[in-house]
Amino acid sequence: MKLGILRTDAVRPELAPAFGQYPDMFSALLRHADPDLEFVVYDVESGEYPIDIDEVDAYLITGSKSSVYEDQHWIIALMAFTRALNARQKKLLGICFGHQLVAQALGGKTEKSAKGWGVGLHTHRFTTVPSWHDHGDLNLNILVSHQDQVVSVPDSARVLAGSEFCENAVCQIGNHILTFQGHPEFVPDYSRELLSIRRERIGEAAYAAGVASLSGVHEGQRVARWMLNFLNT
Repeated sequence: MKLGILRTDAVRPELAPAFGQYPDMFSALLRHADPDLEFVVYDVESGEYPIDIDEVDAYLITGSKSSVYEDQHWIIALMAFTRALNARQKKLLGICFGHQLVAQALGGKTEKSAKGWGVGLHTHRFTTVPSWHDHGDLNLNILVSHQDQVVSVPDSARVLAGSEFCENAVCQIGNHILTFQGHPEFVPDYSRELLSIRRERIGEAAYAAGVASLSGVHEGQRVARWMLNFLNT
C-alpha cells in the first residue's frame, strides 16, 4: 500500500533532530505495524498536491499548530481536496488538525474549547465498536496536544469514542474516512518536550497534570494497527 501524507506543519527546529518531522513520525509508527508500506509526502502548506488523486492508495492529514477555521489559502485548498476525497470515497485518515479539518470541511464545526488545553495522556472511551477495532479494552490511552476541538460533527459522521474533556475524539464517515483527535505518532519524550516549550502558554496546572500523565502507557501502536485494519478493508 502507498500512503500519501498531507503534511500541514513542521516540527520545531530544536526538536526535529531528535524526533524528525511529522511524516517521519508516521512512517516509523506505521512501518512498525507493516514494514511494506510506502509513503509519499505532500507539503500542502506550500501548495503541494498529487497530480492524480489515485497516485496513492490512501491519504493521511497530519497535525498542525494552525487552526482549521483560519482564513489561510492553504487551509481552504486542503478543505477542497478533502471534499474531493470524500466524493470519491477515497480512504483518508485525519489526526488532530486533520481530524478537525475533516469535520469542518464536511459540515461540522471546530472551535477553541472553553475547557482549555488538552495535553499529556488522555483516555478516550469507545461507545461503538467498529469492525477494525481489536475488540479489546474499550478505553484508548493516547497522547494529545490541542486547544481546538470538534464541537459538532458532520451529519455523515459517527462518533465512536470520546471523553468528558473531548466528546468527539474518534469519528468515522462511511468506510472511507477515519479520524482521531489524539496523536498516535507522538512518543512520550516528544510530548514532554512540547509541554516544556508551551508551559507558560498552557498554564502551570495543565502543564503539571500533563507531565504527570506521561507515566501511563501510550497506545500509539494499537491505533496504528487499527488504522491499517481500516485502510485494508
